[in-house]
Amino acid sequence: MPAYQQKAEIIRTEKLSADIYRFTLKTPDIAAASRPGQFVMVRAGEGLDPLLRRPFSIHQVTETGLVQILFKVIGKGTQALANLQPGHYMDVLGPLGRGFVHNPHYGHYLVGGGIGIAPLLFLARQMLEKNEPSAIKVLLGARTKDEIATLADDFAAMGLGVQTASEDGSLGRHGLVTDLMTPLQNEDPVMVYACGPYPMLRAVVNVSRDKGWACQVSLETYLPEMPACEKGQKGYLQRG
Repeated sequence: MPAYQQKAEIIRTEKLSADIYRFTLKTPDIAAASRPGQFVMVRAGEGLDPLLRRPFSIHQVTETGLVQILFKVIGKGTQALANLQPGHYMDVLGPLGRGFVHNPHYGHYLVGGGIGIAPLLFLARQMLEKNEPSAIKVLLGARTKDEIATLADDFAAMGLGVQTASEDGSLGRHGLVTDLMTPLQNEDPVMVYACGPYPMLRAVVNVSRDKGWACQVSLETYLPEMPACEKGQKGYLQRG
């Protein structure tokens, strides 16, 4: 699958919380080639500081050539990106990674934590082309309401049932996203699609294994930090 390096014009910027931003970029080639679970590499500045590109999951795409990314300001590079305005350009490389594998014959549980929710909206839109909304369950978790409230509304606007959990109890269940998985029962085959911080993903994989569910994981961390899959684990381990 081809990857492209393009100067993408920023069409729109949204500040979803104190430190979470959503940018809409015009990059037709990348939009046309993108699949849910893939990511782009973005250069944060024009010079050598910061030097390295930042990876961001592809949040949404449109048939008109637009790509959305979602990011949290955590350092110098992402702060530089947050300061950009519509009409500016970003150097974007992508799409990269394997992406999710969608099997329409499964029941689908989309499990996201914090900023890791980003690729699941793109995935949900694609799933709705072949699945009824009732076949898709969306489970979202974060530390506080501010991190997921807008994103939960985006899924609900597509007609999907959304359950939320927050560590401070400000939205949905007081606890972790895996607390939403534990009570679920399904006699049909289930595929879990998960993205978020590594401790959350490890817990999601454990719950999925215990219930006999297949599980795909889009990693939001450097691969050297990840241990090998446990022997006999059902499903996939992939870099988004």
